[in-house]
Amino acid sequence: MKLGTIHHQGRDKVVAVKSDAEVVDLSDLFPDMVTLVEGGPEALDQARKRLAEGAPVIALAEAEMRCPIRPVQYRDCLVFEEHLANCLAAFEKNTGVKGQIAPVWYDQPIYYKGNRMSFIGSGQDVRWPSYAEHLDVELELAIVIGKKGTSISRADAPGHIFGYTILNDVSARDAQMKEMPGQLGPCKGKDFDTGNILGPWIVTADEIPHPAALSMDLSINGERWGGGNSRQMQHDFARIIEHISMSETLYPGEVIGSGTVGTGCGLETGRRLADGDRFELTIEGIGTLANRIVKG
Repeated sequence: MKLGTIHHQGRDKVVAVKSDAEVVDLSDLFPDMVTLVEGGPEALDQARKRLAEGAPVIALAEAEMRCPIRPVQYRDCLVFEEHLANCLAAFEKNTGVKGQIAPVWYDQPIYYKGNRMSFIGSGQDVRWPSYAEHLDVELELAIVIGKKGTSISRADAPGHIFGYTILNDVSARDAQMKEMPGQLGPCKGKDFDTGNILGPWIVTADEIPHPAALSMDLSINGERWGGGNSRQMQHDFARIIEHISMSETLYPGEVIGSGTVGTGCGLETGRRLADGDRFELTIEGIGTLANRIVKG
């Protein structure tokens, strides 16, 4: 089942996808997506029943997409080796600082906690931050946590995944290159309003076999920039959950990103975004997350 949030008739509504053009309104059952996620299997059964009943539909042409969920917490990992190697080479070219992949990267998932309040959804504009000249997109797969847990085993971890969605972790590369030698962060390289994007839908975990092996594709203004497959993750989401949850509780509604797939951003191939560019991030089985970036 595909779930999301739309803006329709003056308010945000949780919906289930009926077809490419229509959704079923679930907002009388769930005021927001976090409530649905917290409701667990019983809430999913309610949503499936509503979808199967032939309930009245909303045409997507009459609505606007919104971020499918406001994350309870947001973490982003870096688990694609090709992306990391390409970015280290680009940072060296731009800053003169030579880097190499640290042994710890192979041993455990590396991640940071980001701004959960800066998320937007498909179709909404990204506002170019005033302090940056070099903006970039990042094609990522993300999970939504569906069940509370602490010190979760790798074997049990897949049962804690509610669903999968697409993440675009927009980055201010010039700010990032200036800050990262300080060995703390990321800071303003990542933190600005509208800088995180999720969507267009959350696909429930029962529809995507674990570990996920999904084709991923990035296009800018209709031109393909790159992409890969989520099977290339050094650490799968079960290992990520196992590591993050060590002595730390994960809660329903948390979002965890995979990090960018190899060639899933412009930095790796020497390309930059320009004012007005439109980007499309597509992941097999989920859909296409499409946005425009604008100055001013």
